[in-house]
Amino acid sequence: PLVGIVATLRSWKGHRFLLDAFAGLARKDCVLVIVGDGPQRANVESQIARLTIGDRVRMAGNQEDVLPWLHALDIFALPSYANEGVPQGLVQAMLCGLPCVTTGVGSIGEAAVSGETALVVAPQDAEALGQALLGLIEAPALREQLGAAARLHCESRFGLERMLDRMEEVFRNAIAAN
Repeated sequence: PLVGIVATLRSWKGHRFLLDAFAGLARKDCVLVIVGDGPQRANVESQIARLTIGDRVRMAGNQEDVLPWLHALDIFALPSYANEGVPQGLVQAMLCGLPCVTTGVGSIGEAAVSGETALVVAPQDAEALGQALLGLIEAPALREQLGAAARLHCESRFGLERMLDRMEEVFRNAIAAN
């Protein structure tokens, strides 16, 4: 199974907790794919070496088009613990029908409804993150159910038509206020 994250390598995105969770998985047949680059790259690479999981982790760097990477994954993880609105990577993964494990930080809850559209764990809790990942790895039906619900939820809330409707509403309100 391929577990992945698409996010800039920034401390608050929680890569270190994902790496700890991944290293502790009972299933050693999984591969973790990290798409993105950023100021925490050296720390991430150092942690991978320290945990001796380099043979199961792929650092893909920045990618112009993340869609093929998302389509290759079985599970998406975004264990952010601060500074989040509604993360683009999470919404993109959900629109691809991927089952996701994330936290309830910031406005993530607008996309990730715990137990309905994603599995939501406490921030900075590598053990809970690992349990959620293992639960999805071992439950294909749950992966399919969450992925389908995530796609429908995000299409209705974050799709192009909805975005355009919201923008029109903002402009109308701005004009009416003048």
